[in-house]
Amino acid sequence: MGRTKNTTISEAVLKKRGIGYTIKNNIGFFYILPWLIGFLIFKLYPFASSLYYSFTDYDLFKDLVSFIGLDNYKNIFETAKIRKAFIVTFKYAFMTVPLKLTFALFIAYILNFKIKGVNLFRTMYYIPSILGGSIAIAVLWKFLFQANGLVNQVLKVVGITGPNWLGDSRYSLLVISLLRVWQFGSPMVIFLAALKSVPTDLYEAAAIDGASKLKQFIKVTVPLITPVIFYNLVTQLCQAFQEFNAPFVITEGGPLGSTTLISMLVYQNAFKTYQMGFASAISWLLFLIVMTLTIISFMSQKYWVYYSDDDGRK
Repeated sequence: MGRTKNTTISEAVLKKRGIGYTIKNNIGFFYILPWLIGFLIFKLYPFASSLYYSFTDYDLFKDLVSFIGLDNYKNIFETAKIRKAFIVTFKYAFMTVPLKLTFALFIAYILNFKIKGVNLFRTMYYIPSILGGSIAIAVLWKFLFQANGLVNQVLKVVGITGPNWLGDSRYSLLVISLLRVWQFGSPMVIFLAALKSVPTDLYEAAAIDGASKLKQFIKVTVPLITPVIFYNLVTQLCQAFQEFNAPFVITEGGPLGSTTLISMLVYQNAFKTYQMGFASAISWLLFLIVMTLTIISFMSQKYWVYYSDDDGRK
């Protein structure tokens, strides 16, 4: 009773003070204030600014900014180099994402078994995901696939003459894609967690019915982890369309533009030719493409993603 009375008195005092009472009632807001300030300054403001600049002829070193409407967007579709870069970006994304998810799921399935030293193997397979974004790894990859690099030296030992991986447009994009596929550790860990959540009694029931390991995987495992497959698909698709380090460091967009991705054109137009308005327009077009693919992915999930709560989706 005394504690309630004291609480009432303290609240009455805070009401009289005004500011203190407001702080107490909005303490949650003050906890998120640092994040909110960072979001407004470093996320929302650049986001809105780039949209405005995409309709201007903004130059990084010129003070005068003129509104030119949709001219930047028209120039994108009229420039052959940019059209090719979009095609290359689509090829890269639809090449790397399926391969990466396939390898990640395959390795996660193997590591889900109780084998000796499994924790060591899990760590070894995850390490490339930590190092993959490093410039040093991209440089190492470049040396591996040079004309006289380690890959061709190994092929030479077994009597095979290796191609010029980085100088031939038929192989250069494949080399860049392999680096991304090699970094399958992150989706692998997520797949591994999903595999561990599949009830073992379902496998036992399938085994009693005479289902092989392959059939158990297709009929039991895959349907139950489709929500995780969907999550990895969307996240990896977004990452693939934003790839920059590997083609920039390894091939510099060559040969003949065969590894020039959209992200590289954004960089070149913004920080080499200083056409910030044109670069902003390319960025927004890329954003719309990724957003469209994401929406299509979400719309498609009702046809193939299984949710155990059965809430109207499949």
